[in-house]
Amino acid sequence: MTSTTTATVAPRAGRPAAAGTAQARPGRTAQRRRLGAAGVLMTPFFVLLLTVFLIPVGTAVWLSFFSDDQPGLGFGPERTVFVGLRGYTAVLTDPTFLGGLGVVALYCLIYIPLMVFGALALALLLDAGVVRLRATAQLALFLPHAVPGIIAAIIWLYLYTPGLSPVIELLGTMDVTVDFLGVHTVLPSIVNIALWSNLGYNMVVFYAALQAVPREVLEAAVVDGAGPVRTALRVKAPLVRSSVVMVAMFTLIFALQLFTEPMLLGQSTPMINSRFSPSMYIYDAAFTRNNYGLAAAASVVLLVCTIALSYGVTRWTNRADAAQEETR
Repeated sequence: MTSTTTATVAPRAGRPAAAGTAQARPGRTAQRRRLGAAGVLMTPFFVLLLTVFLIPVGTAVWLSFFSDDQPGLGFGPERTVFVGLRGYTAVLTDPTFLGGLGVVALYCLIYIPLMVFGALALALLLDAGVVRLRATAQLALFLPHAVPGIIAAIIWLYLYTPGLSPVIELLGTMDVTVDFLGVHTVLPSIVNIALWSNLGYNMVVFYAALQAVPREVLEAAVVDGAGPVRTALRVKAPLVRSSVVMVAMFTLIFALQLFTEPMLLGQSTPMINSRFSPSMYIYDAAFTRNNYGLAAAASVVLLVCTIALSYGVTRWTNRADAAQEETR
């Protein structure tokens, strides 16, 4: 009796385990397939991240610890020597580099608010239907972005140069004298070029975000008695806040790399020297003074400043969003 009972119970106890194993295998297979598909899709991103960002950054950090030295009062053979943090000390104590950081900081304070609020205002006008021929207006505003930055700088250099500019000539007929490349106007002139080139692009970003706003929300605002201005400021603008933050962050990153506009305008005005901005300082150190270690150190400092400011904007935005959710 005992053996018979054991024989009949054993298969019953084994059946659920076999069924569980059979069910687990297809689940593991499906999970492996999903991970494999995700790996295939993410591979191009990681390859670009490695080749375009990580390897250049690593190379710059490595070069920043070395410098070219010529022993024997400069008459000996040139050799590369390890200097440690001396390159960073030279950069951070160089008044021209610190002055360039100050210029870029002032440039950001002028350029970023004008860019963000100007593009948002244009997008709100287009979305509200105030502007007629909406598609034509969008194309006209976006077209300057299709012009390469160097060509845009050359166009505006022509408009800023006395004796060539029809704008200056027209103002002269009205007894108005304007020096667009003077000591107090050269930075606003650079801001104007950047706005002309990028305002339409960011306007398209905001307009696309506004198109995703639920129409029933706007209809409810109208039913509650909100006018067009109040709807735009109290309803539409808060709903595209994430796009505003994204545009502000990207504008900040590109503004810190200011190079093309002052590099070209510097050919026509003494107000812009070869180290006007940090990017121009790096270019001058590498290709004029042939000091690649100093240029690499300045590049790393600029990168750290960019990352720190981007992180600060992100943290501030997250805290603001959290505070807004708590008030709700």
